[in-house]
Amino acid sequence: MLELAVLPRDAKASPDDMRAAGVMPAVMYGPKEASTPIAINAREFVRTFREAGETTLVKLKGLSEDKDTLIHDVQLHPVTDAPLHADFYVIEKGKKVSLNIPLEFVGAPPAEKLGHIVVKSLHEIEIEVAAHEIPQHLEVDISALENVGDRIIASDIKLPASAELQTESDEIVASVTAFVEHKDEAPAPVAAEGAAPAEGAAPAGEPAKE
Repeated sequence: MLELAVLPRDAKASPDDMRAAGVMPAVMYGPKEASTPIAINAREFVRTFREAGETTLVKLKGLSEDKDTLIHDVQLHPVTDAPLHADFYVIEKGKKVSLNIPLEFVGAPPAEKLGHIVVKSLHEIEIEVAAHEIPQHLEVDISALENVGDRIIASDIKLPASAELQTESDEIVASVTAFVEHKDEAPAPVAAEGAAPAEGAAPAGEPAKE
């Protein structure tokens, strides 16, 4: 578990002044935790967020007691992408949490070598899991996909022991479809301007000869 030092924050403090001093405003909250404004060293937050993402527990230290949290939402600067504000979701002890976990596709599907197309329909699934077993990602092995119609559904994905699938179990994660080549129809030939009329045809504006 990662750790991050935080300080209580005066809700009246100017966020711009804080950021100018290298401090990022944030807030923590949870089912049994009142919304509490906090302050974090901006550089330390960036380092932690790069490593943790939104699926790794982060222990907040420096308050009356340590808090196990997940980084729930991060507001970014529209130009520089620098973090401006973060929400920390405090995990209730002994309770599972529901969250979306990204999928990582592994393996080489034989279907692609046969000229078929492997369609990846989902890139994350929702699970409910014990905090200590939250995975950073879930692997989806697509090496068994060979024939048109083969597919992997959500219930096929291996989950941690404490996890329960929240996404519909029959939701298609990846499937094989046939490659269909679309050929453009050739345009109808157009007679060149000034071309001689076919034998027996009348020039424009004259009646045809019997």
